[in-house]
Amino acid sequence: MSLLTKLSARLAKTRASFSGGLKSIFQGKVNEQFFEELEEALILADVGVATALQLTAKLRERARAEKIREREALWQALISEITAILLAHQGEPLSLQPGRLQIILMIGVNGSGKTTTIGKLAARYHAQGKKVLLAAADTYRAAAAEQLAGWAERVGVPLIRQAEGADPGAVVFDAIAAAKARQIDLLLVDTAGRLQNKTNLMAELAKIGRIIEREAPGAGLEALLVLDGGTGQNAISQVREFTAAIALSGLVITKLDGTAKGGAVIGIVEESGLPVRLIGVGEAVEDLRDFDAAEFAEALFAE
Repeated sequence: MSLLTKLSARLAKTRASFSGGLKSIFQGKVNEQFFEELEEALILADVGVATALQLTAKLRERARAEKIREREALWQALISEITAILLAHQGEPLSLQPGRLQIILMIGVNGSGKTTTIGKLAARYHAQGKKVLLAAADTYRAAAAEQLAGWAERVGVPLIRQAEGADPGAVVFDAIAAAKARQIDLLLVDTAGRLQNKTNLMAELAKIGRIIEREAPGAGLEALLVLDGGTGQNAISQVREFTAAIALSGLVITKLDGTAKGGAVIGIVEESGLPVRLIGVGEAVEDLRDFDAAEFAEALFAE
């Protein structure tokens, strides 16, 4: 199967809940009732209120300017508007520069797929012959370190960890030192998804950021926020909270193969303003994909 065909198959549930639900209202004459129905349908598809209002306003304007009378003719207009939103937030593929340490901080709440994303990235780059190191900086949850250790063993890459409850900053400090000594190409850092309260979590992330700036000033740094696609518009509040602690360079949206909240990606990228760098559309290592906006849009609306 082609990459597009595979992606389309993985997004079957997302497509059914999103484009399948929307298309049902694209029958009959264009009138004000239609635009009210469209706005409601977009919100129910989890696009988000602000993005739903924006899309409805654009279609209303196109209907007026292009003198569109039938709803079916607006279907392609909706597809083009949504595709434009996704393309506007097309992130650059992750890349490693020869001879330069690259550090990727993986950030997100527990259960978002953060640790699994790290494992899959480790497998990707290890298979390319890169020297990869993992750092278990989520020291507040024993299961997180054990899960990461499982991935390290499975992929065949080293892991830096300390005892449960240790200072996450100390883990990152040790990992950077090890990365320099071993001439590592890529250091993947798992961070805590939850502490006793939100303030502590954000302070910890900010501290890790300062340690990286101090200990590896010449390294490339990515701070990727991992979002569960099934959380829908709750993801927007997560973006706001984590952005307050650390400068994010992009998003990873996971579990898109099983979500019923099909419009979430559109609302997330439009309201956060951040590029999507990776998407997760299945359990296999190769199901963690670089985000291709045009391909995603085509798969989202495939017949």
